[in-house]
Amino acid sequence: MPGVGVGLFEELSSRGLIAQVTDDRIAAILDGPSISAYIGFDPTADSLHVGHLVQIFNLRRLQEFGHRPIAVAGGATGLIGDPSGKSEERNLLNSDGLSENLSKIQNQLSRFLDFDSGSSSAMVLNNADWLEKISLVDFLREVGKHFSVNQMVTKDSVRSRLSEREQGISYTEFSYMLLQSYDFLHLFDNHNCQLQMGASDQWGNITSGIELIRRVRQKVAYGLTTPLVLKADGTKFGKSESATVWIDPSKTSPYQFYQFFLRAEDEVVGGYLRLFTWLGNDELADLDLATARTPSKRLAQSALARAVTDLVHGPEITNKVQTASRALFSEEILGLSEDILELAIEDAPTYKVSANSLADGVSLVDLFFDAGLVKSKSESRKVIAQGGAYLNNVRIANSEINVHTRDLIAGGVLLLRRGKKDYVVVRVLN
Repeated sequence: MPGVGVGLFEELSSRGLIAQVTDDRIAAILDGPSISAYIGFDPTADSLHVGHLVQIFNLRRLQEFGHRPIAVAGGATGLIGDPSGKSEERNLLNSDGLSENLSKIQNQLSRFLDFDSGSSSAMVLNNADWLEKISLVDFLREVGKHFSVNQMVTKDSVRSRLSEREQGISYTEFSYMLLQSYDFLHLFDNHNCQLQMGASDQWGNITSGIELIRRVRQKVAYGLTTPLVLKADGTKFGKSESATVWIDPSKTSPYQFYQFFLRAEDEVVGGYLRLFTWLGNDELADLDLATARTPSKRLAQSALARAVTDLVHGPEITNKVQTASRALFSEEILGLSEDILELAIEDAPTYKVSANSLADGVSLVDLFFDAGLVKSKSESRKVIAQGGAYLNNVRIANSEINVHTRDLIAGGVLLLRRGKKDYVVVRVLN
């Protein structure tokens, strides 16, 4: 939590949450009386993902300091597509798919914000509610005339696409900047929204909206961007190997969500703790020191995974996935309840064996080979002899062992493991 007397601007700045601001007066605005501020969310998927968490949490921080957070779901702009940060044209969604996505995203946002806190009550709005009411002619007259194409093509999101001869940029995506700018004007007029926030790749869109407000209303609005979050290798944060890490537990299990943060590299975990948690300065300093002195204990990673999973999935689920995570590579697995065990193994590689085979007894050598943990039965014997074979996380050094029905643990499964990381769940065919 922020220290006593710490203002919002200092809180954001100290956590590395400010990349650029449009005006030096933003510090006074954030630390002054209540304002409204908004962030837009793209509804091209049916769930938000971990790459959205910085912006979601920034809305929450705004609210904690007495400001009104507005989340705008792009019901209209989502039909167009934002070229920012994209190297190619996106497939356009149909309206039915977008409507379903919007509903789910609005429900997700409602888990993080307070909608009943007086003047700082959060709002979730759909920009289709105003963009679909304005005619093309009116839009071009009222908005388009204030935009210079010469200036628009200098924006990073447009310039990078124009440099691609084969791909280029369609007029559809080129017009996105005008639509987002109109969003800011609408919110400024109807909700007294003075500030737009977003990731640094939104800088061009944000400044265009501010300029539109200046031209049309002769008033000042503000913009603030956060740095793009990257992994240690410089790649975009938000994916585990090739898969996006979603907030929706039906798309990314809470266990895999927890593991994603638990695997954070030492080089970036300190920054992630500041971006994604509410831990205080003293605790952050202690965790930084622990990473420097005893990185193998991964205390910072554990604190990060715990805190973020708590915020997204709740403490009850977090307790279960922590227990499952510890048990997956220890003998604690023998005492797990079925529901907690399933959290740990639901995404694991699986091999199925018949109930009759287990009743008669299956050679551990054969089981390791059949489950794909080794390439041959001779390799299986070698791994067992060298102490690298585990049954339910108990090391087995005898290659003559047979596995029976009595070895099944909660839920009627077996866990085979080779070494520290390679494991397969054996399930029984009824």
